[in-house]
Amino acid sequence: MKPVRQIEVKPGLSLVSLVEEMDACGVLGAGRAGRAANLLAEFFRDEDYRVFLAVAGPAIPGGLRKILASLIGEGLVDVFVTTGANVTHDLVEALGFRHWQGSLHADDGRLREEGFGRVGDIYVEQKAFEALEKAVYQVLDRIEVEETSVYELLWELGSRIKGGEASVLEAAASRRVPVFCPGIYDSMLGFHLWSYSRLKGLRVNQARDLNLLADLVFEAKKVGAIILGGGLPKHHVLGACMLRGGVDGAIQITLDRPEGGSLSGAPLEEAVSWGKAKAGSRLITVIADYTFAFPILVAYALSKLEEEAGKA
Repeated sequence: MKPVRQIEVKPGLSLVSLVEEMDACGVLGAGRAGRAANLLAEFFRDEDYRVFLAVAGPAIPGGLRKILASLIGEGLVDVFVTTGANVTHDLVEALGFRHWQGSLHADDGRLREEGFGRVGDIYVEQKAFEALEKAVYQVLDRIEVEETSVYELLWELGSRIKGGEASVLEAAASRRVPVFCPGIYDSMLGFHLWSYSRLKGLRVNQARDLNLLADLVFEAKKVGAIILGGGLPKHHVLGACMLRGGVDGAIQITLDRPEGGSLSGAPLEEAVSWGKAKAGSRLITVIADYTFAFPILVAYALSKLEEEAGKA
């Protein structure tokens, strides 16, 4: 056994040093965060890992858009799995609309009258979704396809609706990183795709997405999963990895609890019983709001990579 090491904080302490202090402490949330940060650095460092990033919850409205786009654009994430909502909000930003700082204690009736929707303490203009419908229709009219997979469709949208360096879909389209969105129709973008299909006959064949996902899982030497939130993106990654006997390592950042039996709150160790994670795999769950925890882990991991590159 190792003794618990007391965390020491000094003026001017760097983020890397703080995470190292937490890792050396070794217990509770501090210890888990430290271990997660080091495993994340290993995912990014080890080219044998195929890194799957699964994101539920309001990551794009919540300020993580540029971080996600950067990880994809720099080749540190190989597969991105997310909700229809995050894809929708990425496109909304690409069209020039913003997400606004608001309040958890808003007058929602008044917001409705003023044309805003609310996500926690984040506001977004309803007219953004009207603009999105027009933009999506224009793209679909230009590409003139009768049938498509979701990931191919999202590549088209990302390459044609330019959103700059912070655009997740543009980064994914540029590097041909597949964006899987199993719940695409549970979003404003999904409603727009449905209405277009009713008018012009577009067919979205999600079996084609599963074909590519299966190939990516089968061909991977090792799979490292980064799971922000939970829900459908989490299950889509872990479920697919049953095809190879489970992930080799996974980091989960969630606020959900296990007692209700929800997937989002399930500890990663539970996945071993289903063959979604290998017995003996490195599994770390950090109980936190990922909008502040994930940037810290990423900053640590990138700093360690830069430090190692400088020594090489």
